[in-house]
Amino acid sequence: MDTPTRRPARRVTATLGLATVAALGLFSITAVAAFADLPAGWFKAGSHPAEYDMGLDETVHRNGGKASATVKSIAQNLNGFGTLMQMSQPGEYLGKRVRMSGYVKSDKVTNWAGLWFRVDGPNNGPNPSSLAFDNMQERPIKGTTDWTRYEIVLDVPEAAQRLAFGILLAGGGQVWMDDLKFEAVPTTVKTTAIPIAPSTPPAAPSNLDFEK
Repeated sequence: MDTPTRRPARRVTATLGLATVAALGLFSITAVAAFADLPAGWFKAGSHPAEYDMGLDETVHRNGGKASATVKSIAQNLNGFGTLMQMSQPGEYLGKRVRMSGYVKSDKVTNWAGLWFRVDGPNNGPNPSSLAFDNMQERPIKGTTDWTRYEIVLDVPEAAQRLAFGILLAGGGQVWMDDLKFEAVPTTVKTTAIPIAPSTPPAAPSNLDFEK
């Protein structure tokens, strides 16, 4: 597949103090604003974002749209993951159970990929605390797949201050995403959140005899 022509852009690297990407064990990720054709409102990030090309793809889209967003590995030796992501305030979703859904297409994904959604609370030191998180690592996208709808359901408590979300690719291959949607759902809809280690340690040592 031909890569769309890119306009020259100055590369800027910065470290963002984001909450732990729990399943990947990361306490910060690096954002790289490298291409002029990144989708408006989105930015390039991850543990090794320079190993991935990200942007709009006008040759691949669904349902008559004009473009999709894509993440593609470009390094021969891959050492981490890349993500195309966005952050926003919780707004109308504060205090609600929220479903993020979207369509993903993949090509020759050697390790795994997935949509991800994280709810951040107040800052805990340099990083915000993570209140809820799911990155589909327990139901990963692998290999080559056609457009498929995926969803993540998380609670957005009153303490939430930010929503972070996107698509990640760990390893070789390419993924596309399109037609993301957020909607409040009733509490009868089961959440997909994965367990998160508490950001505040307990007040005292506990379970020292391992009987609990």
